[in-house]
Parts: sequence; structure tokens; C-alpha cells
Amino acid sequence: MTDFIVYGIPGSPYLRKVLLGLEEKNLPWRLSPLGFGEHKHPAHVERHPFGRIPVVDHGDFRLYEAQAILRYLDRIAPEPPLTPSDDPRKEARMNQICGIVDSYLMNDLSAPITFARVVAPKFGLPVDEAKLEAALPRAAICMAELSRLLGEQDFMAGDAISIADLMLAPHLAAFAGAGESKPMFARQPNLRRWLERMNERPSMQATTWERVTEIAQAA
Repeated sequence: MTDFIVYGIPGSPYLRKVLLGLEEKNLPWRLSPLGFGEHKHPAHVERHPFGRIPVVDHGDFRLYEAQAILRYLDRIAPEPPLTPSDDPRKEARMNQICGIVDSYLMNDLSAPITFARVVAPKFGLPVDEAKLEAALPRAAICMAELSRLLGEQDFMAGDAISIADLMLAPHLAAFAGAGESKPMFARQPNLRRWLERMNERPSMQATTWERVTEIAQAA
């Protein structure tokens, strides 16, 4: 199969989601790395008019939006499947969790807390402590609801990995590096166990910030 060219910034949870999908599907990919802030430069805006990441080129087909990319991968490489096919309720739950990640978790947890505690220090950026503090109650709601939806299942949409897990794992893996995550994971031990299981997967180990940075430096 033609290699996938993936444009993104190492460390981005949205880049990692797509790389997880490619790794889970054992599809060939090459990284076209962007530096911090380069997603707003004209060259990238030509690829993505909203100046976001990632963007994927598959031959002459260009696609952006992580959910759309993951669903595309699941259609063109159906094994192993990343969408529940045995129960429409499981597929609906998968879609619901994908929506929670994009609509709530990103804005209420990743952007105000993970970015401040994990990303900003790497680039010497200031941290708005008041904004971070104000986000904690909303982040706690996200964690509590994801914990409730997970229950005692192995994965977010049932007993098999799905797009929902790939959408969520990069966010919570990065959030685990923030001190504020510890009491939240303590209150939601099933989410902590789920993240531990996810971190053991070869796809997660192949797409850490450190590993993707090494790939970017060699590109």
C-alpha cells in the first residue's frame, strides 16, 4: 500500500491519534514534521485552511480531521477492525466518546491543564495559573463521565479496542504528566487501569513524544 505522509507537530495528541491508527493497522507512514507554531504558517494553511494538525496525504488523496482520518483507515484496511460491528450501541458509544474528546476534553482538560503543565515548560511559555485553576472542575467532569462510560470494560466501547480509545489515549497519556492528574486518576481508578493497558500496546510505545521527535529529527 502507498505510504501515508503525515504532517504534524511531535507531541500533539491529534498527531498521535492518527499515528496510533496507522500503527494498529500496520500501515506504512512517513512523518513530515512541523515545528512548534508552524501549523499557522502559509505553507501548512495551504494543506489545512484552518491551520490545524494533522493532515494526511495518501497518494493523491489529502485528508484532515483526526476522526475522519481514523475512519478512513478503518475502511481501507478493515483488519484489525477499529469500529464495533456486533452491536450498534457499541458503535454509538464509540462515536459519543469521540465527540466528548473533541468537544469537551480538549477544551476543558488538554488545552488549559496539559498544555500549561506539560507543553509550555518545554518551550519556555508562561502559564496562566488562574485559567488552569478555573479549568479543574470542568476537567473533573470529563474524567468522571469517561470513567462512568468505561465502567468495568477493557476498552471504551466494549471488549475490543476502537477509534474511541485511539482518540482518548493521547490526551490522557499527556495529562498523566501533570500533577493535577494524580487526584483525578485516584478518583477514577478504572481510567488509570485503562491507560496502563493502553500504554502497554506497541502502537502507544511507538508513538511517544520522544519517539516521534526522534523520527522528526531523522526526517
